[in-house]
Amino acid sequence: MTGPVGADEPGGAERLEVERHALLEQVAAFLEQPMAVLGVVWLVLVVVELTVGLSPFLTAVNYAIWALFVLQFVLEFALAPRKLAYLRRNWLSAVSLLLPALRAVRLVRALRLLRAARGARLVRVVSSANRGMRTLGRVMGRRGLGYVVALTLLVNVLGAAGIYAFERDAAGGAITSFGVALWWTAMTLTTMGADTFPQTAEGRLLGLLLAIYGFAVFGYVTASIASLFVARDAETDEGELAGSQQIDALRTEVATLTRRVEALLEIQDRRK
Repeated sequence: MTGPVGADEPGGAERLEVERHALLEQVAAFLEQPMAVLGVVWLVLVVVELTVGLSPFLTAVNYAIWALFVLQFVLEFALAPRKLAYLRRNWLSAVSLLLPALRAVRLVRALRLLRAARGARLVRVVSSANRGMRTLGRVMGRRGLGYVVALTLLVNVLGAAGIYAFERDAAGGAITSFGVALWWTAMTLTTMGADTFPQTAEGRLLGLLLAIYGFAVFGYVTASIASLFVARDAETDEGELAGSQQIDALRTEVATLTRRVEALLEIQDRRK
């Protein structure tokens, strides 16, 4: 039996790093499913908080889930062999976990001013979208068209909640209900645009982020839907494009012709 690896042994530091990385992956895999469920609940609570507010009970649930996320982050950070690399990969999650703590303790007046300026809400919306992206990735596994559609629906609902929270009390604003915010966000994500514009700086910045996401994703969704129709057209005999069935039939015919030609060549060789 071998004892624990020491960092001062030859190659000990590298082996210790590999073992800690393997342990980190095991812990992440063990916590994956329960944290994914809590992530979905967290997103729902964020939308409810931004739109109608949380009751005392839901507030307690929100902080309990936040505490579990903090414990997960601290545990994974303690196990990570390279701390700075882990923070670089998870800096947005760290910020999202820091904001509730700042809001809870309110140590300095500047934090209350930050909350009044609603800048913290914008960071929370973006970080919640990032957590939702990771949760969907864990739940769905494959990141194909279904993943993109589900992620876009999540971004639409979460973005609408953020826009509504920023714009409902804005002077001269037209986004005065969550339904209008959903419609505005959907128009922004589909790159169609709307005839109303956010009035607050936070709303405009969030709208810009939504437009960038829509520009990046809408082309992919359009191409995927077009390829689906092309594939269906190719599978029919009347289609203008050759599908897999036609290609398989052509391969069969070519193979048959090849065997016949080889048989004829053998007959000619025997006659000679």
